[in-house]
Amino acid sequence: MFYFTESDIQELLPVTEAIRLMRITFEALAISRAQNQPRRRLILESGSVLHSMAGAVGNYLGTKFYSTNPRYGAHFYFFLFDAKTATPLAMMEANYLGQIRTGAASGYATDLLANPEASTLGIIGSGFQAKTQLDAIRAVRPIQTVRVWSRSEEKRRKFAEENSVIAANSAEDAVRGADIVVTATNAKDPVLESGWISDGTLVNAMGSNVANRRELPGDLVKRAGLVAVDSLEQAKIEAGDLILAESWQNVVELQDVKAHYAPDRVTIFKSIGLAVEDVAAGAYIYERALATPERFADRNRATR
Repeated sequence: MFYFTESDIQELLPVTEAIRLMRITFEALAISRAQNQPRRRLILESGSVLHSMAGAVGNYLGTKFYSTNPRYGAHFYFFLFDAKTATPLAMMEANYLGQIRTGAASGYATDLLANPEASTLGIIGSGFQAKTQLDAIRAVRPIQTVRVWSRSEEKRRKFAEENSVIAANSAEDAVRGADIVVTATNAKDPVLESGWISDGTLVNAMGSNVANRRELPGDLVKRAGLVAVDSLEQAKIEAGDLILAESWQNVVELQDVKAHYAPDRVTIFKSIGLAVEDVAAGAYIYERALATPERFADRNRATR
């Protein structure tokens, strides 16, 4: 069984390939050639939480589990198995794996749902998820101007410097007039207002996957011509943006959006993060390692 570190994942999985993998995965879901099991959480009085999720696509199945504690941080791992024999194939450190597949899912959604000429991107949030969101959207649209805002002036200015973008003075300044908007925060309450978002804008909301937290106000969710979700089953469990808005009439799974897209209205992609996305990304990493056995032979021996 192979063992892959965070640095291995970054080396082996470029964002353009991750976006291609998301396209293949959602096409497989659409024809029932992939499976996804929603996230489950074991919550302790200490504040520690064990999260687990599983999926299958193609020749592989896998599970990701991760532990979190608000005081002590988070730890992510992913296991890949052979779908036919159930043989374990690889164990991976999975923090970056989650970041890049989440960014890639937004990249794929953007390719489906954003104006082909979209050139302005507004981002609220400057943490580790914002970087892969930016990279993925730049990969699918001719982005010329990016504005970012977050509560920490130090962090947003650092993010702006590292990624050649503009540090905005307010959340409104970051998103007003943008063709594409990303919310990548850990906020409990909405981080923008409906009036800041123009018709024809795509909003990628990916910061919350808990039922009692949201980044988007209810009036924006209800105003949208289309709300795409990666999984309706999972969204009904943990998409606080939709649960708190009590609005489901315009919600469609990403695999089915083509018949519902209204380019002259606000479109939302509410990203939650699916295990089947991790499986697709993890399988690609494993197959790349098999193609260069001399590079990873030591990792294989070490885990037998």
